[in-house]
Order: sequence, then C-alpha cells, then structure tokens
Amino acid sequence: MGKNNWKAWLYLLPAIFFLGVFMVYPLVDVLVYSFENGYNSASQTFFGTGTYNYSYVLHDPYFLQAVKNTFILVIITVPISTGLALLISVGLSSIKPLKNLYQTVFFLPYVTNTLAVGLVFMILFKKTAYTDGLINLLINVFGGSSVDFIDGPYWAKMFVLCFYTIWVVMPFKILILTSALASVNKNYYDAAKLDGTSKWRTFRKITLPMISSILFYLIITGFIGAFKAYSDAVALFGTNLNAAGMNTIVGYVYDMLYGDSGGFPSYASAAALILFAIVLTITVINLIVSRRKVRV
Repeated sequence: MGKNNWKAWLYLLPAIFFLGVFMVYPLVDVLVYSFENGYNSASQTFFGTGTYNYSYVLHDPYFLQAVKNTFILVIITVPISTGLALLISVGLSSIKPLKNLYQTVFFLPYVTNTLAVGLVFMILFKKTAYTDGLINLLINVFGGSSVDFIDGPYWAKMFVLCFYTIWVVMPFKILILTSALASVNKNYYDAAKLDGTSKWRTFRKITLPMISSILFYLIITGFIGAFKAYSDAVALFGTNLNAAGMNTIVGYVYDMLYGDSGGFPSYASAAALILFAIVLTITVINLIVSRRKVRV
C-alpha cells in the first residue's frame, strides 16, 4: 500500500508543482500586494501596510460601476442562456433528420473568434454616418425610432452586451445539455408513455431530475465565467470601457495594471481579491443549493 501511495504522489508531483507555481504562489503574492499601500513595481517599495487599498477600491466610482455592470450581466445572461440552451437541446434531441447538421450550426459561434463576433455585432447595432445598422432598420420597419446601441444610452449598451454574451456562451451549453439528454435512460420515457403521462410532466419529472447535475454544473460555471467577463465588452465598446461606462471587474483590474491610469498593482490586487471573494461566495451558495436539488 505504501509503495502504491508513493507512486501516486510521484504521478501527481508535476501537477502539484505547476499548481503551486502558477496558482498558489500568485494568489499569495496578490494577497500580500493588496495590503501594501503605495506599492511601486519599479522600485519594489511601499510606504505602509493596511486595508487602505480595499477602502480606495470600494469607494472608487469606476469600480462601483464595474461591479454594477458585472452583476447585471451575470443576473441576466446566466439564467437566459441556460434556459434557452435547455429548450434548444430538447428540440434537437426530439428531431431525427439533419440532427448533426443543426448541432454543428448551433455550435459554430463557440469556435468563432470573440473579436470577430464582436465586429459582426458592431455592424448590426452601431450607427454610422452611412447607416443606422441592420437592427435599427428592422426597428424602423416596425415604426420605432433608431437607437445608438454602441455609443448611446446605458440600457441600450447593456442590452447589446447581454445579447452578445448569451450568443457566445449558449453553444457550449447546448452541446453539454444535448449530450446529457442523450444519456437519459429511454426506459423512463417508455414507462411514462405507457402511463399516458403528458410531455410537460415527463419533462419536469424525468428529464429535469435526470440532468439536474449537468444543469447545476452549467449554472455554476456560467456564474464564474460571467463574473470574469472582459473580452466581450472590449469587442463591442473598445478598450476605454470606463469612458463608455461599460467596464467590468476584470476590466477594472486590467486598467489598474496596464491601462491609461495603470501602474497600481496594490489597487488591482485588492480588486482581484474582492472579485475572488464574490465568486467564491456565490459558488459556495450554488453548491449548497445543488446538494438539496441535484439528483446524483
């Protein structure tokens, strides 16, 4: 037994080494930076220690705006993308002709470059000197007035960002849920048909419980991914997200490190740890709920 344990540890050693170097050490380093007031990366000096960095970040209007944007993005995109993916997956599972073709079509946005998709969305929504964009043309056809979705009001920009995020993340969820539905034992459905159970009741009592673990997996990873959103906003509104009022928490961290107002690793570290605490709290809550609701 002891020999086998040593072999197991030897197999795990490379993974433990890389996790320690690229995850544990940076996390400890960020924690230290977050308590060093006025840290200067060039001279490796600071003038004191304490919680000032956290106080500054929590009172920074740009950070508060980024938190607001991120939470709106999470609350809207995670439920909608998961729900739509479930409906589409159920539809794909119930059809036979061209099923593989439809699955490929729905998965295409996931393998397409994020910035390329963002460029397409800008063409669809952005008003220019020559055109108001395809979406505004459709709005005009139905009697509405044009809206500047990229440079206009906050709600319009948030709508585009949420729409874009849902479009990007939904294909992966469709793929996972389609596979989960295919793994459900068909005997349950046959028994439900014999009992004359309606499709809606079959869906609620058989399908949902059988794929509940996959659903909660997608919800948890969806929350984590949405809280880390940054490239989506950049693809639509450019790198100066503070000016557009569409920055996210990750974008704020990046700006504090490398942006025009960058060079403040202590503030960036404090913001990163606040994000870590938020994501950890929500993940733990989801895991607690999943223990009660998920069928193992």
